Amino acid sequence: MYQHIVVERSGAVATLLLNRPERRNALSLDHMTEVTAALTDLGTDPEVQTIVIAGAGPAFSAGHDIGEMVDRDQSFYDKLFDACTVMMLTIHRVPQPVIAKVHGIATAAGCQLVASCDLVVAASTATFATPGVKIGLFCSTPMVPISRAVGRKRAMQMLLTGEPIDAETARAWGLVNIVAEPDDLDAAVERLSARITRFSPVTVGIGKEAFYRQVELSEPDAYALMSDVMARNAATRDAQEGMGAFLDKREPVWSNAADDSRAE
Repeated sequence: MYQHIVVERSGAVATLLLNRPERRNALSLDHMTEVTAALTDLGTDPEVQTIVIAGAGPAFSAGHDIGEMVDRDQSFYDKLFDACTVMMLTIHRVPQPVIAKVHGIATAAGCQLVASCDLVVAASTATFATPGVKIGLFCSTPMVPISRAVGRKRAMQMLLTGEPIDAETARAWGLVNIVAEPDDLDAAVERLSARITRFSPVTVGIGKEAFYRQVELSEPDAYALMSDVMARNAATRDAQEGMGAFLDKREPVWSNAADDSRAE
């Protein structure tokens, strides 16, 4: 079905594998289009509760495919970076949490992809960089999620120097959630996924959407919006079931309903 990615499902977890190892998983236009299509498809699958993005070969992703960017006209660049933006925003728009599993280098748009994911688990050997300044192409689109993840000063350090940071530094700066030894990387991702998939997919989807809606708002506007979201959440079947189970001191049984139906 896809030329540049592989999609596999294991229980409630779907893995989207960037599969251009010979090109260090460079994100060509076709590659990004496939990733967006796969994410969109997985986003509508009620059996999928978490999505893991990983890379084949030695790298997670080396960024845009520079080989296809030389001697192109403006319309190609517009199309390329529009496709990149759509891919990154799709990660936020699917209801399932998206986890980046980073085993090797993640540079430029590859680092942007990491920063765009909801959660990140990295091997201790992974590195992260935005080296576009070194080739005359400033990492302007990567700076959008990276600056939101690590803050202004640290983002500017990465962007202006192009120098890589290691996994522990990325964790300390807020780009990475969990650092694991390479042999434990798969298990670390599985443990994190398992902690999420035990909850109501409806509730998790509501919460993820709400997070990205409020995070850039002023505090009063965020409260106004989230008060309405939480009231609507409280009326869902799964929230009623969860609160009832808490009071009854039992495990909840989630409906896994894909809609926002109200409890009776």
